[in-house]
Formats: sequence, C-alpha cells, structure tokens
Amino acid sequence: MSKAILTDITKCIGCLECVKVCKNTYGLEYDVPRTWQKNDGLSAQNWTAVLQKPGKKYIRKQCRHCLEPACVTVCPVGALHKTAEGAVMYDSDKCLGCRYCMMACPYGIPRYDWDKPVPYIRKCIMCYPKIKNGEQPACTAACPTEATIFGERDALIAEAHKRIKETPGKYIDKVWGEHEIGGTSVLYLSDIDLGFLSYQPHLGNTPLPNRTEPAMKAVPIAFAGMGGLMYGLNWIIRRRMDKQGKKENEE
Repeated sequence: MSKAILTDITKCIGCLECVKVCKNTYGLEYDVPRTWQKNDGLSAQNWTAVLQKPGKKYIRKQCRHCLEPACVTVCPVGALHKTAEGAVMYDSDKCLGCRYCMMACPYGIPRYDWDKPVPYIRKCIMCYPKIKNGEQPACTAACPTEATIFGERDALIAEAHKRIKETPGKYIDKVWGEHEIGGTSVLYLSDIDLGFLSYQPHLGNTPLPNRTEPAMKAVPIAFAGMGGLMYGLNWIIRRRMDKQGKKENEE
C-alpha cells in the first residue's frame, strides 16, 4: 500500500532537525549558495528545507512524490520511476543530464549537481531504502513535535480531515496534495495558503502526464523527421554545388 508523509504547518517550530538528519543520512555536504538557485533552500546537497513566512510560520519543502509524476513521464531514458510504496526514485546510472525533469516538475524540486565533474539530478527519495526495510523516513523520525508524520496515505488523509473537522478554525479546509495534479505522497495541513510551493497557485486536479506524455511521444518522430529534412537539404545543396563546379570547369 502507498505510503505518505503528512506535514502539519501549525506544529512546525522551525528547528531544522529534518534538514540536519537528511544531510547526515545521505552524507550531503553544506553547499555554497549560487545566484541561479531558487531561493527556497533546496539544492543538490539540500533535499529538504524549511521556509519561514510572516507570523512565525515554518513550511517544510521537499519532493512531493506525485502519484502520477510528470518528471517520470518526460525522462527519455527511464532514470526516474514511481515505486509502489510512494517514493519517486532516481537512477543516476541511466541519467543523461538533460534536465527535462526540472522543467516538468510543477513544484520545482529536482536540482542539478553543478559541483560534480559529471553532474546529475538530485532530490529527496523519501528514504525509500528505509521504507522497504519497514522503517520510516529519517525526517519524520527526527521531528520533535510530530509536525511531519509517516504512514499509509489513505490513513494520513483521514487523519488530516479529522483534524480539520475537530478544530475548523485552526486550519484552511484543504489537504494539500490530496487531489492536486492527481495527488501526491507528501501532504500538508496548514492555516495559510501554500500556493507558493508550486509554480502556479492553482494546479488543478488533472495529472500532468496527461499533458506531457503526448509531447514526449512526439520527440522521436520529431528527431527522425528533422534528421530526414536536414539530410535532404544537404543532398540538394551538395548536388547544386557539384553541378556548379562542373559547369565552371567546362567553362
């Protein structure tokens, strides 16, 4: 059954324990900020971040692990894949470094590892090895206030709606990630609008692969067609040049 993470913004105290344990678990270095990086704390060496908003609101940002991920659909070599447990995994051995996944992700999550001689994409993997071993992700285990918890996706959604119903004035009546773009495996409860976590505040409920897959299927045809066109133009130009050369020699 699909697993998920539920983050309750009202419980987060901004302690950054989730950030620290993520780095320690995967041996991630403390990177040097780049001017071209998004100002959200994420990078190839930061797979989770905590954003601070007015009113001492702390919002954890990480890969949303979409149920129908656009990044998986646009990857031309299958370097990304969705697991039955919920995590979207990445295989650097297959990666071409094309960065299509960066362009396709509506949450702007995948980051390029610019510091490496052969750079690849890096992102949160939801501690998939731990999940496969019957454990919870390092970040949820480390949270001192249980602001971010781990469990079955359906059970976490039920828990989120229960909290909204029991304290209706405390939360916005919405579970972020329940339906957006087909749903995600990282869910949020909040008392402020979280539209800023995505490129567009209102993504809709239609899975993005429904839009990206037709375009990606057309790529091989486009390459073949363009190759044929360029070959044809080259043949015509060379033929004209040969004729011109013969004509000049005859003269």
